[in-house]
Amino acid sequence: MTDGPDDHEVAAAVAEEAGRALVAVRAERADLEGHELKDLGDETAHELIVRLLASLRPDDAVLSEEGADDPRRLAAHRVWIVDPLDGTREFSERPRDDWAVHVALWEDGRLVAGAVGIPARGVVHRMDRPAPLPERPTGEDGAPSPVRLAVSRSRPPAFVVALAERLGAELVPMGSAGVKAMAVLDGTVDAYVHAGGQYEWDSAAPVAVALGHGLAPTRVDGSPLEYNRESPWLPDLVIARPEVAGAVREALDALDLPA
Repeated sequence: MTDGPDDHEVAAAVAEEAGRALVAVRAERADLEGHELKDLGDETAHELIVRLLASLRPDDAVLSEEGADDPRRLAAHRVWIVDPLDGTREFSERPRDDWAVHVALWEDGRLVAGAVGIPARGVVHRMDRPAPLPERPTGEDGAPSPVRLAVSRSRPPAFVVALAERLGAELVPMGSAGVKAMAVLDGTVDAYVHAGGQYEWDSAAPVAVALGHGLAPTRVDGSPLEYNRESPWLPDLVIARPEVAGAVREALDALDLPA
């Protein structure tokens, strides 16, 4: 048993600390914008997260979007999968708040801890602190409102547009993957479906938090999401509320899904 904070506390504390550093970068470096601000945010958060994990969990491996991939992680029993700054574009566009920090722990084949921080909103979503999903909105007649799908604000993939048409759904544009996934939990949307290309660090923490809230994330073909593989490429994801999960699954099965 590890002394000190448990893994859930570590995930949340690291996400929160990195988030504070990113907020400070944004505030203190008003002279930077675009790629320069993105790069500084990525570097600052990555270095801080790696340093904190080395101190708090020195025996664990780390897979970070911003770090060199160490193949020794494939033989490790515990691997932290992190995205130091999810949504660099949104981060660079002050005062947007739809960017995130992802910190997840994979242990012996499954996600066991995770936190998604949304620093500009002062929020950290945790795997171990589930909250009831807000009620879905209803129309004037009391019938459920159309399904709301989170989608990229700048480049919604064509298949999601086709999915929305099949479901009679509304598209709700927003920024980073973590923000989209957490929007399912906070009631802003009913589902997040992505097939435009992602890596393990894009989804590990959001999936961990969703699992903690009783949801059942999958790939778009319904197969399980697997982490700490030799290639971190994990291009697609489905996170949906229980009330709409069946309808989303049926609609996906009826579409020609991207390879």
